[in-house]
Amino acid sequence: MRHTVLAVAVLGAMAMAGMARAGEGMWVPQQLPEIAGPLKKAGLKLSPNQLANLTGDPMAAVVSLGGCTASFVSPQGLVVTNHHCAYGAIQLNSTPEHNLMKDGFNAATQAQEVSAGPNARIYALDTIQDVTTQVKAAIDGAPDALGRTKALEKIEKQLVASCEREAGFRCRLYSFSGGNTYRLFRNLEIKDVRLAYAPPGSVGNYGGEVDNWMWPRHTGDFSFYRAYVGKDGKPAAYSPDNVPYQPKHWLKVADKPLDAGDFVMVAGYPGRTARYALAEEFDETATWTYPTVGGHYKKLVALVQSEGAKNPDIAVKYASTVRGWQNTMKNYDGQLEGFRRIDAAGKKQTEEAAVLDWLRKQGGKGDEALGAHAKLVALDEAARIHRERDLVFGQLRSTGVLGAATQLYRLSIERAKPDAEREQGYQERDLPTIEGAMRQMDRRYVPQMDRGLQAYWLREYVKLPDAQRLPALDKWLGGTDAKAIDAALDKLAKTKLGSTEQRVSLMKTDRATFEKSKDPAVQFAVAMMPTVLQLEQEGKARAGDALVARPVYLQAVADYKKSKGQFVYPDANSSLRITFGKVIGYTKTDGSKQVPFTRLEEVATKATGQEPFAAPQVLLDAIAAKNYGGLADKKLKTVPVNFLSDLDITGGNSGSPVLDAQGKLVGLAFDGNWESVSSNWVFDPAMTRMISVDQRYMRWIMQEVYPAPQLLLELGVPEKN
Repeated sequence: MRHTVLAVAVLGAMAMAGMARAGEGMWVPQQLPEIAGPLKKAGLKLSPNQLANLTGDPMAAVVSLGGCTASFVSPQGLVVTNHHCAYGAIQLNSTPEHNLMKDGFNAATQAQEVSAGPNARIYALDTIQDVTTQVKAAIDGAPDALGRTKALEKIEKQLVASCEREAGFRCRLYSFSGGNTYRLFRNLEIKDVRLAYAPPGSVGNYGGEVDNWMWPRHTGDFSFYRAYVGKDGKPAAYSPDNVPYQPKHWLKVADKPLDAGDFVMVAGYPGRTARYALAEEFDETATWTYPTVGGHYKKLVALVQSEGAKNPDIAVKYASTVRGWQNTMKNYDGQLEGFRRIDAAGKKQTEEAAVLDWLRKQGGKGDEALGAHAKLVALDEAARIHRERDLVFGQLRSTGVLGAATQLYRLSIERAKPDAEREQGYQERDLPTIEGAMRQMDRRYVPQMDRGLQAYWLREYVKLPDAQRLPALDKWLGGTDAKAIDAALDKLAKTKLGSTEQRVSLMKTDRATFEKSKDPAVQFAVAMMPTVLQLEQEGKARAGDALVARPVYLQAVADYKKSKGQFVYPDANSSLRITFGKVIGYTKTDGSKQVPFTRLEEVATKATGQEPFAAPQVLLDAIAAKNYGGLADKKLKTVPVNFLSDLDITGGNSGSPVLDAQGKLVGLAFDGNWESVSSNWVFDPAMTRMISVDQRYMRWIMQEVYPAPQLLLELGVPEKN
């Protein structure tokens, strides 16, 4: 799947603090002093300067999980995040006989906490450095398009290597405004992450896919990890001898009830938005990418669920994969519906036409940006020619044993080079991650199911028109009918890469040995690699052209907005952001008014005894007895479960701490409402709402339903009364 990622520059002169408003906007840390006025006006009681201190309280407590957000909540390295963010770790530790996804997990002592997996990470931000000058100089000195991409890769590797000279840190270069600004983030990389607590699935995933992206919501979407380090206090791989990490700062649970209209803010790591995308790029996404990819995912979910119904091992091992597909496809459906509802295509076209008209009126001054826009459109059209091929081939060669073989063979090629010249993802710094993936693959792999997935993508490949076909794959497959596919599958079934020991041993195998291998999965990788490398180079050439055009055009967009007195905030790009607003309901398209809090009794009303609404009996009994454990809200006269606010979030924000005006924890962000999912492209302030689990419901579950008194004590919350 091809994603267009755009980020708009955030320049002090353009980010008009007086115009920044609550709700819309994912603000970078550098902007916090500029938006101090709006923050205070919205209700923030802390000093904005305190928020701008990323190594102080509360910001230093906020961490990335490399796809989700989390936060330290105790001096002993306890970390809280969403249940769905910890789901991979829960699944890795599950078996059909001991299913943590269903039954939950509660370590009575730290010694009973289990590894979240070899690739589980907690990234705690240390520093942010502006490196725009160095990066731009490297790009500008390149001779051609491909050279520019290679120059960017080279300077990025140099900057990262220098940043990571001190052991224990992981660094990453972020691009803003398509290349107008570059910042280098350095994070403490905690490698020993353990699962401490997860409620039963009937709490943590209450409502399942039926309720996903929906409101009202009643989901206890929370779990706890713990960070561990070596006895010297430095990050280290998992070891029984490691000790809990002691953060300098951790969040305190709110001691004041949250109410409608209250100020709330989120600090987190939102993944990707594309609010400054070209209309051409938006149209491609809306008319092809989302419908096509979503359609494939629906078929794959049905395929795996059908096999899982017959084989519990498949059901357990592919549960995390299926849940990811389900979340994505429902998100895409919601975005497409939202696009139609707000006429997103029309809005994008109108906005872009206004920018282009403004540029034409600049005379010669606007020519460069107009040319850049035309170049970006041409690049998108060029990539679109083979989009079906790229999707199918990309999925096929990354599936199960084929994915492992392809990655391991590529590693053998890259290992023959000096480390600084290797492709990113295959350097020495990446080897632990690769090994971790190879080791944990057996927890997400069943040969029978892998064959089914291979068959699916091979059948999709032979449907492609001749112009989309790949000679190397045609030769390997040897035909386009069912007989040829079955023969290929029978051959692949003889691979030895289903063995963890075999996969790990191949990490140190040289290229020549791979190319002599008789293993069918390895032979596939060897046969496909020239094509993979060729397509990679073509993509890099297009990216090199975009490195020139994208910054010019996006700077013009920012200048246009400045000329209209509009504020500018950056598109999400997985870097740290702040968003703020208030607790507030909304009115649905059918005219029904939605209150901002859901209540404990509504959980029982929704319960059917069948998944995904099979609430635990102990929970239903406690509700029936009105056993609120001292956590009832005086106004609601019951325990609040989930709440709405008008904050601006996207994927990656899952698990983000929701903080009150004092910077204390009031809940965890875990979803958006159905009407908000299209906000990745066009923000709709009237309908966009963030859904969070209330900390009072989390505590109630930990008191009355799936007791964890040891964690409540660690959190420093008062005992029930």
